[in-house]
Amino acid sequence: MTSPTKGAPSPATDGGRERTWTIREIADEFGVTTRTVRYYEDVGLISPERQGTARIFHRRDRTRLALVLRGKRLGLPLDEIATIINLYDAPRGRRSQLEYLLAQIEQRRVDLEQRRRDIEDTLTELAAVEQGCREDLANL
Repeated sequence: MTSPTKGAPSPATDGGRERTWTIREIADEFGVTTRTVRYYEDVGLISPERQGTARIFHRRDRTRLALVLRGKRLGLPLDEIATIINLYDAPRGRRSQLEYLLAQIEQRRVDLEQRRRDIEDTLTELAAVEQGCREDLANL
């Protein structure tokens, strides 16, 4: 692995300035609407810099949005996602964030496993009712 050339801007910078994104760039990158991005701002999950009416997204906002969307894919409610993200800034930082996230994952797993059992039970019942209907129909 080679090291970057001394003095050259890193990928996270633009000529020595921190890389920023517009709301359109952020929305396109994550495959969400600008309305969704604004909603996450309204509920306090991200806080882009404002220059007049324009929103300027920094690396922190981009990272937080990625975490919000990952949490949504896991089925976590926004208030839980906010807690997890905000724990990173807490005194115990990453440790408390990870411990809390593990607890949430366990709860989510238990819930999903119960739902799977419920679905399997329902499918078994449907199969039995279907078989009974088919036998009754054959006897008519």
